[in-house]
Amino acid sequence: MSTLAFTLIIFSALMPSFWNLLVKRSQDKTVFIWWMFVAATGLMTLALPIAGPFPQPSWRVVGLGAVGGLCFMLYHLFTGRAYRNGDLSLIYPLAQTAMFWVPIWGILILGEKVSGLGTAGIGLILFGAYSIQLRALAWSEVVRPFRNLRDPAVLAALAAGFIYSVGSVIDKTGVMLYSPFHFTFLLVGFMLLFMTLNVMRPKYRGRVMAEFRASRLLVLLSGPIIMASFLSFRYGLQLAPMSYAVPVRQVSLLVGVLIGVLFLGDTCGRIRFTAALLILAGAALIRLG
Repeated sequence: MSTLAFTLIIFSALMPSFWNLLVKRSQDKTVFIWWMFVAATGLMTLALPIAGPFPQPSWRVVGLGAVGGLCFMLYHLFTGRAYRNGDLSLIYPLAQTAMFWVPIWGILILGEKVSGLGTAGIGLILFGAYSIQLRALAWSEVVRPFRNLRDPAVLAALAAGFIYSVGSVIDKTGVMLYSPFHFTFLLVGFMLLFMTLNVMRPKYRGRVMAEFRASRLLVLLSGPIIMASFLSFRYGLQLAPMSYAVPVRQVSLLVGVLIGVLFLGDTCGRIRFTAALLILAGAALIRLG
């Protein structure tokens, strides 16, 4: 992986922890996330003259943007449903199973080649991401998430990981066919459209403006963060194999652990610390590979 691609993807990995922190501080989470995408879409619209003329998209590119936006919206929907009905230590590792599917799709669908060092790096990141929420270093704890595959929360978490991996293939295909900025604009626009259809339901009546009044500053801060996260990742994705780019982005877990320890009073036990080191080592191997 080139230095530029690696730097862009690492930068993109820093952003989700910051916007997750903003979401945690908001009051109405679903409405606040909608406002985040309103702010990001507005900023990207203002940046269009700088990015250059909007190329005429083919129907294939428009379709990729629409399906990609749907995939990432469904990912958040299934993840939220899983966390609502299941324990964090059970759901979080299962949601990381996207890292298992992504290299498979990269090799089988996109024809990517993965080196020995790259394979080892992906394995370390997958293991680190899976184990970061384990409660003990025991085989029974490792297999615990898979013991009840009929549990709706478990099925939702597995669906979230699979859908995210499909969205990653669409992402990679889109940025190889079209300008990363303009494809990201389409993707964010479709995500906002789908979210708007959700917040138009009667249950959200009166809540949209109430959340803006309560979290105005957070909304304004979130726009640049979302924009920077989405654009830097997709420019990096254009330059690097998807099989490498998506796992490397799991460095965001390290940032999340640091923010939790430094600002939210979380504890960082030996398992979390070891898992964080595995993710960091995996990212280094992918860079070398």
